[in-house]
Amino acid sequence: MDWKLELVIVPVTDVDRAKKFYTDQLGFAEDVDHSAGDSFRVVQLTPPGSACSITIGTGLTTAAPGSYQGTHLVVKDIEAARAELVERGVEVSEPFHFTAEGQQPGVDPNRAKYGTYLTFSDPDGNGWTVQEVPEPTPDRQ
Repeated sequence: MDWKLELVIVPVTDVDRAKKFYTDQLGFAEDVDHSAGDSFRVVQLTPPGSACSITIGTGLTTAAPGSYQGTHLVVKDIEAARAELVERGVEVSEPFHFTAEGQQPGVDPNRAKYGTYLTFSDPDGNGWTVQEVPEPTPDRQ
């Protein structure tokens, strides 16, 4: 049986501000924007190339805005991803990688697969991690 993660709820304070950040600055596609009165709104957004979407809105979760941390977006080229985010006005960290000594700044040209990252936050402080995976493993193509 397949168990597919297809939707993650991200808590935000201002739905319109968050929607603008995710669509205009991150390039996520708007799939749904539906309201049922003032107490319920669901906005579903999907990162380019992703099978999993996020939902922001009103009346969806009791989680505090900004409490969502560490969700990974995976890219093939971390430097190109960073350049695109910077061009779109996103405040993003410099790339870093992990070694036996812990987190190290920079991009090691001899880096191991899955070892280079960068981070950014949405307007509410929900933290995202971008991970470079240059070649997918056979079961994740």
